[in-house]
Amino acid sequence: MPRETGTEALARLAEERVDHRFKGLPPDAEGLTVAELAAQRRNLFTGGFSTPVLALSAERLEHNLALMETYAERHGLAFAPHGKTSMAPRLFQRQIEHGAWGITLAVPHQVWVARAFGVERIFLANELVDPAALRRVAAELAADPAFRLVCYVDSVRGVELMDAALRGAAHPVDVVVELAAGEGARTGVRTEAECAAVADAVAAVPTLRLVGVAGYEGEVPQADTGRVTAYLRRLTALAADFDKSGRFAGVDEIVVSAGGSAWFDAVADVFAEIPELSVPVLKLLRSGAYVSHDDGHYRRLTPFARVPQEGALEPAFRLWAQVVSRPSPEQAFVNAGKRDAAHDLDLPEAQVVRRDGTERPADGVTVTGLSDQHAWLRTTGDADLEVGDWVGFGLSHPCTSFDKWQLIPLAEADGTVVDYIRTFF
Repeated sequence: MPRETGTEALARLAEERVDHRFKGLPPDAEGLTVAELAAQRRNLFTGGFSTPVLALSAERLEHNLALMETYAERHGLAFAPHGKTSMAPRLFQRQIEHGAWGITLAVPHQVWVARAFGVERIFLANELVDPAALRRVAAELAADPAFRLVCYVDSVRGVELMDAALRGAAHPVDVVVELAAGEGARTGVRTEAECAAVADAVAAVPTLRLVGVAGYEGEVPQADTGRVTAYLRRLTALAADFDKSGRFAGVDEIVVSAGGSAWFDAVADVFAEIPELSVPVLKLLRSGAYVSHDDGHYRRLTPFARVPQEGALEPAFRLWAQVVSRPSPEQAFVNAGKRDAAHDLDLPEAQVVRRDGTERPADGVTVTGLSDQHAWLRTTGDADLEVGDWVGFGLSHPCTSFDKWQLIPLAEADGTVVDYIRTFF
């Protein structure tokens, strides 16, 4: 039987039946396909949705997609947004439609998801040493001439394990040497001399092809503009040194990649300084959290706060929960907790209250803690809050917001739900 195409797989998402797997959806929608439910254009607040329910803003999502597309074009960057943020094939498709070179991923399962939905270019920002996964990658490369995968190497031992698993493969796997962001940082080779040793190990095996260098500036210890810029210049100098020494012989382009969601302005500035090399340079940015942005961690760290003339990302998530207990004038509880809201970086932020179709600011309401299925709210005299009210919360950290919801309503500003985003974690 021929393999299902990515287009067919994406279309099939709309045929999935609504059932008990999906939180917050209207109980009377059970049995409908996702397409049928979307066609009803129900309202998030009056259409039978039950709390807690996470919604993604249709307008803000489109704004963020367009903004980063324009940013990458303006700065001459290729863009491979990190897909581990959303693990949502429909969003991968939207990102590619908005000019993305491909999708960045971190582990084999994520690669299989992307491949099932037709992603043809994958940057694997990790060293891959699992033999079964490597053999599957080799089979994918052999079966699909349009498929390209680039992954990290950060040790001679890793090169040896990759080579052993890939013996007999039809095509070599493209790799980039990962330069660590400093002592005490996460993964990556610590010194340029060790990077050269890893590159030489790659050159000595037929199963791998060295195509560039990469790193993650978000791990620079005590990061500030100066330290991040210095690290990125080490990375670009490493690419130039490798090129000068002939380590990229036979490639059509040299990949130089960096860029999380906190320092992509520094990446753009330093990558603009890359001198002319022997072949064109693919300057590959990997920021992923932009797709939904947030109301906490990335709101504080976004580079657009440093370069406001470039535009601004907009937080696109809102978690709606309902007041289920008001035991005292100083305390209230809603029915959303750790199972529903990101909490690894910041607690949710109470933003608005809805009652009888009217929305107003959540004045005097602060989240002080989360239980599994409750948020603890401290309320002051300014807080007009009753049992039954809906409270809308902003969330911090997109990566741990998406992963708690398998099917997320995509809602317009008036609450009309126009689509649903399926995730695969």
